[in-house]
Amino acid sequence: MSMNRRDFLSIAGFASLLGLGATTASATHTIWEKGLFPPQVEPSANGLRAKHWAMVVDMSKFKTEEEIRQVTEACHKAHNVPDFRMPDGAPDLKNEIKWIWEAKFENAFPGQDSRAMGEHIKDMPFLVLCNHCEKPACVRVCPTKATFKRPDGIVMQDMHRCIGCRFCMAACPFGARSFNWRDPRLALKEENREYPTRTIGVVEKCTFCTERLAKGEKPACVEKSNGGLIFGDLANPNEEVARIVSTHYTIRRKPELGTEPSVYYLIGGNEHA
Repeated sequence: MSMNRRDFLSIAGFASLLGLGATTASATHTIWEKGLFPPQVEPSANGLRAKHWAMVVDMSKFKTEEEIRQVTEACHKAHNVPDFRMPDGAPDLKNEIKWIWEAKFENAFPGQDSRAMGEHIKDMPFLVLCNHCEKPACVRVCPTKATFKRPDGIVMQDMHRCIGCRFCMAACPFGARSFNWRDPRLALKEENREYPTRTIGVVEKCTFCTERLAKGEKPACVEKSNGGLIFGDLANPNEEVARIVSTHYTIRRKPELGTEPSVYYLIGGNEHA
């Protein structure tokens, strides 16, 4: 049985009137109370916990393409992110799936004047990813609660609950979500058996490596960044990520939109150890 967009919206609206959305939210809250989050990983006794997970990208640590490549590859390998290629070996941009990637300053920070920060800034390669916003637009528009915000600030994507409507992609102002137009399993160079693969027709994105946090490990990208990615509890003033944000000049992507990103960029090259 097929369903067009108009029929889907009609049913979604009717369900909202009946309060079914509230029931789904209540069920999700019950899952939170048990400490289980999609993918359903139960935190171990050594699991990492925080009130507000956040990340600082120290641009002084990324000077070469190789330094950026090892970070993106660590993330994509850990999460079975497919690498679709054209017959000539070039990246297939139409079907590209990305959790963390490189962007120019003008694309990552439109409207922000790089001249006030130094002329070299506009030529630097910036690592960008899901910003795990405090006020995520994607969460508000998802009709099935497949995307939701955890109590610790991480914006999650439940690929099993996703129906592929792509409302979250339209709402996200950072282009941080990818849609599987093709079967992603066909483009895996090497499968990581410890993380689930996806199917065609679902959305995916960075999850701040919740499966690793549950085991007491930092995100894969952080471990491969040689100190360039600082990850921790923004609500804890004793943690490095909180000290940097409170004492250094940092910028965030599209702050004028009011989504309050939890990813900060340190561009001054100041020491923060």
